[in-house]
Amino acid sequence: MRRLRTHQRLVSDIARAIADGQTDLRDVLAAVTPGGGKSLLPVIMAAELIRAGRIDRVCWIVPRDSLRLQAEEAFVDPLWREALGHGVALRAAENGRDLCRGMQGYITTYQAIAAAPDLHLQEFQRHRYLVAIDELHHLPAGAEGENGGPAEEETSWSRAILPLLDCAEVRLLMSGTLERADGKPILWLPYRPARGVRKVREIDFKAPGWAIVGYSRRQALAEKAILPVTFGAMDGTASWLDAARREQAVDALSQAGERMRPALFTALRTGFATAMLREAYRACRDHRARRRAELKAADADAKGLGKLLVIAPDQTTARQYLDTLRGWMPGAQAERAVRLAISEHKDAQETVAAFRMRAEPAVLVSVAMAYEGMDCPAISHVACLTHIRSRPWLEQAIARATRVDPHAGDYERQSAVVYHPCDPLFEQFRRMIETQQGTRAMIRARRNQHELPFEPADGQEREPEIVPLESNATALSFSQVAPGPDFGAPAQDADRRQAPAQGDLPLTPSAVEHHLRQRIGQMVAAQVIEDEDNNLVTTGPVGYHAYNAVLKRVLGKARSEMTLAELEAAGGWLERNRISDHLHLLEEDPQYRWSSRRARPGRPPRPAPSGPPAPWRGRPAPPRRT
Repeated sequence: MRRLRTHQRLVSDIARAIADGQTDLRDVLAAVTPGGGKSLLPVIMAAELIRAGRIDRVCWIVPRDSLRLQAEEAFVDPLWREALGHGVALRAAENGRDLCRGMQGYITTYQAIAAAPDLHLQEFQRHRYLVAIDELHHLPAGAEGENGGPAEEETSWSRAILPLLDCAEVRLLMSGTLERADGKPILWLPYRPARGVRKVREIDFKAPGWAIVGYSRRQALAEKAILPVTFGAMDGTASWLDAARREQAVDALSQAGERMRPALFTALRTGFATAMLREAYRACRDHRARRRAELKAADADAKGLGKLLVIAPDQTTARQYLDTLRGWMPGAQAERAVRLAISEHKDAQETVAAFRMRAEPAVLVSVAMAYEGMDCPAISHVACLTHIRSRPWLEQAIARATRVDPHAGDYERQSAVVYHPCDPLFEQFRRMIETQQGTRAMIRARRNQHELPFEPADGQEREPEIVPLESNATALSFSQVAPGPDFGAPAQDADRRQAPAQGDLPLTPSAVEHHLRQRIGQMVAAQVIEDEDNNLVTTGPVGYHAYNAVLKRVLGKARSEMTLAELEAAGGWLERNRISDHLHLLEEDPQYRWSSRRARPGRPPRPAPSGPPAPWRGRPAPPRRT
C-alpha cells in the first residue's frame, strides 16, 4: 500500500478541513521541489472535496499539451485509487461543447483557455469547481513599473485564467519554483510589500485565506522521494569569428569571463557538443548494460534500464544531435532507439509519450518540450546542452533525472547524472539551488542575459553576429549537489520502503474515448463495404459519409461530442442494427446535401437514398462506379 509523503499528507489534511467546513480557506499553494510528487495533489484534493460535496467538478490546467496525458494518468492510477479510496476521473479536453463528457472534470492547457476564455468561464459559472494550476510561475501578474511587462503570450494566459480563479470554489496552485526568470510577480500569489534597499519581494506566508505547503529538496531526499544529482561538468576550448569577423578564442569555458556567451554558443554547435554527447551516451549505455545484466533481461521491452534525455539549444542543432547519436548505432536500432521531439514535428507528442511509457526509445533529443513537467522516472542521464541559465529553467531540466524509478531496483543503486558545460553561470546555479529556498524574488529590470542574442528575432535572414569555428572538450569533473535548506518544517520520519512497481496504468478517459471512436468508425466502414458488395443499397453507391450522417441522426449526436457511456451505447446499437435500414432519414435533408457537397468538391451531390433496401440474393458483382 502506498503512503503519502509529508506535503501530500498536509494537503490531505487541508482538503479534509475544507470539506468538513472547519476552515474558510480557499487557496492552497504547494511549493514542491521538481520531482517531489506534485501531480498527486489535485487527486488528493479532488477526492476529499467531491466526496464531501464541497465541489462538483475539477479543472486541471497544465502549461503544455504533452502534460495532459500525465494528469489523466494520475487520476486512473489503480494503486492510488485504492490508497485514497476515490473513483474520480478527468479527461483531456479540447475546446468544444461539453468539456467533461460525463467525467468529474477535465484537463486543459494555458493556450486552450486563452484561445476560448468564455467557453471555460461559462463552465466555471455553471458548476462549483476546484481549479488546479500546474507550474504557476508561467503566469505573470502583469506589467510593472517602466521596465516593460512580461511576454505577451504569458500575459494573455494570465488575463484568460484570472476570471477562472475568481470564479472557482477552491484553488490549488502548484509550482516547483516560486520565482520567474524575469523577477516579475506571479499571478494570484500573496506578496508582502517590497522592503529594503535590495527590494526583495517575499511571499506572505500568513496571508488570510491561504494555506502554503512547502516541500524542499532536503525533505524530498530525506524521504527518498527524489534521487541525489551527480553533475558532470565538462570544460573545453572554443574559437569563433565575432561580428567584425575577427577571430576570438578561449582556452577554457570555466575561465571565459565576459566572452562566456559567444564561447558557449560556439561550444554547443561544434566539437565540444559532440564530445559531451558521446560521454553522456557512453555512460547511459554502460548503465543500461549493467542493469540488463542484473535483471538478466535479454528482451528489448525490459524496464528499469535507464534512459538518456538530450536538451538542445535550438531545433536545428537538435536535428544535428539526432544524426550524431544515430551514427553511433546500427541502422535499424538507431531509428528505433533514438527519437526527436520538437515543435515542428507533428508526432512530437506521441514521441514524448512513447519515451515516457515504453522501453524504447531509450534516447530522446528535444529543446523545450520535454524539460518541464515530463514524468519519466526511467531517465537516468541528462545531457544539458543549452545556453539558458535561469534558475527555474535549469531546476526543471535537472529534475527530469531525479524521479525514482520503481522498476530500477534499490534506491541506493539508482542514478541521476547531469552532464553540462563547465561555465561560471551553471556553477552559480548549482550553488544557488543548494543555498536558496526559492520563496524570494529580486525586483529587477527585465534583461535577456539568460539567452544568447545570436539568432534572428524577427524571422528575417541576416548575417549572424558570430560564426562558430571549433571547440574541444578538455576535462570532465563530477560533483554531487547538496540537499539545500528546508522550505519549512523538518521532514518527519518517512516510510523508506521502495514503492512497488505499478506496471502499466489503465487507459485514461481520453484514450478510451479515442479507442471507442475508432472502433465505431471501423464498424460503420464495415457495414458500408458489406452493403455495397451485397447490393443492399438500391440507389447506387452510398459511402462512409452518408452512413455516418445516418448514425448521427439515429443517435442524435456526433461521435466527437459523445460521452463514454454514449460511445459504448453507439457501439452496442451498431452490433444489433444495420444502418442501411435507416437511410430514409437522409431524404430531403438539407444539412446532409450541404455536407456532401463539401466532402466531394467539384462533383454533384449524391442523391439522398430512398426506398426500402433490396433483398439480398447471393453476392452479385458490385455496380460499376462512374
